[in-house]
Amino acid sequence: MVELSRELSLESLLKHKTHFLFGPRGTGKSTLIRQTLTDKALIINLLDSKLKRKLQAEPEHLRELVLGSRHNWTVIDEIQFIPSLLNEVHLLIAEHQHVFLLTGSSARRLRQDGINLLGGRARKQTLHPLTMNELGEHFKLEHYLKYGGLPEVYFSDSPHRDLADYCELYLSDEIEREGVTRDLPAFVRFLEIMALNSGAELHYTNLSNDAQVKASTVKNYIRILEDTLLGIRLEPFLKTKKRKAVERSKFYLFDVGVRNALVNDFSLVEKTPRFGICFEHFMVQQINATLSYLTHSPRLNYWRSRSGFEADLIVNRKTALEIKSKKNLTKRDFKGLRALKEEALLEHYIVVYCGAEQYKTEDGIQVIPYQVFLKEILQYS
Repeated sequence: MVELSRELSLESLLKHKTHFLFGPRGTGKSTLIRQTLTDKALIINLLDSKLKRKLQAEPEHLRELVLGSRHNWTVIDEIQFIPSLLNEVHLLIAEHQHVFLLTGSSARRLRQDGINLLGGRARKQTLHPLTMNELGEHFKLEHYLKYGGLPEVYFSDSPHRDLADYCELYLSDEIEREGVTRDLPAFVRFLEIMALNSGAELHYTNLSNDAQVKASTVKNYIRILEDTLLGIRLEPFLKTKKRKAVERSKFYLFDVGVRNALVNDFSLVEKTPRFGICFEHFMVQQINATLSYLTHSPRLNYWRSRSGFEADLIVNRKTALEIKSKKNLTKRDFKGLRALKEEALLEHYIVVYCGAEQYKTEDGIQVIPYQVFLKEILQYS
């Protein structure tokens, strides 16, 4: 597989503090560690069954490994397999100022086991699927909109099959093993419904009817997706006064390729509604990922008035975005931003699109090609 430079620098993280590195399976946590920390840190991989058994039986053995190492940094890969090791980690941070990188697919299992998350001694960082900036010359929009950004899938000769295997592995291994739901078939049904509705407002009653489970169960399932980092929730932007905003959240699955695999549809034709849905999904994921690396905690919202005006994304209460998959814009494409701009609440109002021209309208709305926006995103956040 092609070796890429990721936007997230593990060395920069560890120069400051111990970090939890979370992220869905397949986003490349182990690869990134191997590429950047092999000679700079003690790496303890809990997929090593012999070492795992030793540490389960004797958590204090971690102290021997760490204090006997020549490194100031220690990586514990898949920390959720032995949550009790966090007590030893806590001790080594407090008494020896040792710095750790602790990886896992989510914090859910650690929290459920009642283990402290190091009481403020560690920060959290998420690794996301590949971004356009990371892919560089390997980035192809149509390919990404079909298959998403999981590294092994993006560069695969059989991305359809790999995505199908990924979804099946997630369901059987991540959900069933952790026992987060007693009714796996119902959760599978729900996940397919969520994929169909990815990027739409959350109507719990409708989702409940479609998935054939209670609305309270739907809410719990959505929390599971968030806890396992398999989704992005956008809360509504409610500051507008001239036009009252709807108060429902939106929810996007974390990767457009996984979304397509769950609905078993990889067809993609420009100028169709489905192309637009996939492009919007891609942009939300890209913006969330890039800003989480650059600013650590991006605040993403969306806005829709009760009368139907809409802005697809509000970034850090600073920039309103309308996301268009077309190459040529019409007056209609600016309606939502113009309505929101009347409130004078934000600094930037931008239409991001697939065209090549960059300009500003007479009333101050910027039009920026999506590639340019993603490369210059920091100035708008």
